[in-house]
Amino acid sequence: MYSKILMLRFPKTEVQKPLVCNLVKDYDLTFNILNATIFPREEGSMVLELSGTRKQFKEGVRYLKNQGVIVNNASQEVRRIDKKCIHCGFCTAVCPTEALRVQRPEMFVVFDQSKCSICELCLSVCPTRAMQVTPSGQAFF
Repeated sequence: MYSKILMLRFPKTEVQKPLVCNLVKDYDLTFNILNATIFPREEGSMVLELSGTRKQFKEGVRYLKNQGVIVNNASQEVRRIDKKCIHCGFCTAVCPTEALRVQRPEMFVVFDQSKCSICELCLSVCPTRAMQVTPSGQAFF
């Protein structure tokens, strides 16, 4: 099984079409939508985990590109600067994947990066700016 997180940008002419559903039907791929902002007659964006055989994956991505969808690897990740985190819990209220959660009874905020969908909602609510986006694999302090 081959799996990757992709960032898709849909042109406004394509947002009404069932392109992602066709990946399942025509290319036997499975998907998990991690984040999406799509409005009728406007450009849309989606973060999607796409899985299947390598051949099906390549064919499915080629299909999306032929439909005018811009496809990029999710080459960034959200990280937490532990020294800045005050464990206030604001981020846990907006995290759709529970990558950020309160550990009880200690009441510490735990960050499970493997569950993070890179939606970036935590960035705007963090009062100390402990949550940051960095290119994948890049260390920061």
